[in-house]
Amino acid sequence: MLPSVADGVSHALETLDLDAVRATYWEQDEFLVLERVLPDHLVTRFVAEVERVRPSVHRNYLPKHKKGGSVSFHTLAAEAPAILGLYRAPAFLDFVRAVTGRSVQPCPERDPHGCALYFYTEPSDHIGFHYDTSYYTGLRYTVLVGLIERSSSRLVCQLYRKDPTRAMVEHSLATDPGTVVLFNGDKLWHAITPLGEGEERVSLTLEYVTDSRMGRVGRLVSDMKDAVAYFGFRSVFARRAGRTR
Repeated sequence: MLPSVADGVSHALETLDLDAVRATYWEQDEFLVLERVLPDHLVTRFVAEVERVRPSVHRNYLPKHKKGGSVSFHTLAAEAPAILGLYRAPAFLDFVRAVTGRSVQPCPERDPHGCALYFYTEPSDHIGFHYDTSYYTGLRYTVLVGLIERSSSRLVCQLYRKDPTRAMVEHSLATDPGTVVLFNGDKLWHAITPLGEGEERVSLTLEYVTDSRMGRVGRLVSDMKDAVAYFGFRSVFARRAGRTR
């Protein structure tokens, strides 16, 4: 019998040297890569849920910035219990807290970005350079988990971009299955390079916050960004309207 998601995550993280991991994260200006840290039996379960929600992918295209597909937290909450189990696993939360030094929590359930899948499945799918800008009162941290990587596409990260005392350092990474990338969303300038013909890349993104409050203007801007660039107006606004009736 396979262990629960929470137990599998706990066992995987127990193998890490937390002091060394934390030191690397801070040396790299709040950026960390752990290659294939999640075991195959967990990745297999997550990929099975990727296939389950594939019919729900919402594709979008913003000229000169991004092209690809997304599945929001709301769909995953209904159809992907293993992925939600990772997002909420106590050991995983404790790990993020220990590395960042912050008392983070999952995003409010109204946030479609809190736990979401991103599909790069057609030639030239990509996203241009950006920060994971937070509209929350507190800080927001991003955890990217590689699930399907059959592509020449790369996660390109530029470290120290906001630090005038350091030279910029660029990393180009394949997000192989089970690889975990953790970073401060407001610090890391990053992009996904264009997908080639016959390739596929699917990643999971988990967002954690130190303060879940958000002002009205920030909420409006966040909602519009989610509707236009990621999940569609119906997913963002119709769902929210239904909950307020």
